[in-house]
Amino acid sequence: MQAGNTIKVIITGVTGMAGEGVLHECLQHSAVSEILVVNRKPCGVVHPKLKEIIHKDFFDITPIQQQLAGYDACYFCLGVTSLGKKEAEYYDLTYTLTVTFAEILSKVNSDMVFCYISGASTDSSEKGRSMWARVKGKTENALMKMPFKKAYAFRPGYLHPTKGLKNAHKFYAYIKWMYYILKVVAPNTASTLTQLGLAMINVTLYGYDKQILEVSDINKLAARA
Repeated sequence: MQAGNTIKVIITGVTGMAGEGVLHECLQHSAVSEILVVNRKPCGVVHPKLKEIIHKDFFDITPIQQQLAGYDACYFCLGVTSLGKKEAEYYDLTYTLTVTFAEILSKVNSDMVFCYISGASTDSSEKGRSMWARVKGKTENALMKMPFKKAYAFRPGYLHPTKGLKNAHKFYAYIKWMYYILKVVAPNTASTLTQLGLAMINVTLYGYDKQILEVSDINKLAARA
């Protein structure tokens, strides 16, 4: 995109920690002119930039697909933990749900940038021992083949919460001290939610030379003015 242009974005998963953080950055960013949040329940945020669609069934978004047209990017922050889940359930909630949603978006927004939150150590070969990493890898691979302008997989490591937001996991109260150590001893393993949100906005505005973005790429993109 050319400098000075503004973008209209769709965000999912804003009732979770990552989605809330990305939404927060988009609301503050001058290059983001409109935000459409697609949720199963109201997010509780009111802002002149923000519109919201409440839709219960993310496995079938055809009833709302026309309302999703005309957007420049989707920041797909919806996701579940694999803890306590069998592979079939995790596959359904990760691969099937994401790909189903993305397929509809690609039909109504062929010039869209699609940003997917994956995870560090995701398995692009789809053949490793880790169940969640295989499923995430298969999801990434499917998204890269879709007819978007570009699809990017974000692989954050430790994500430091944004002060004042409400959806950070409770255990962060006990481990957030780790961020300040990781910044010094292993800077390519940690980002802030602010950096994640800015990286998504900047990759939409300026592009990037890789489609799989590790922590170092996320932090580099976030710093771009």
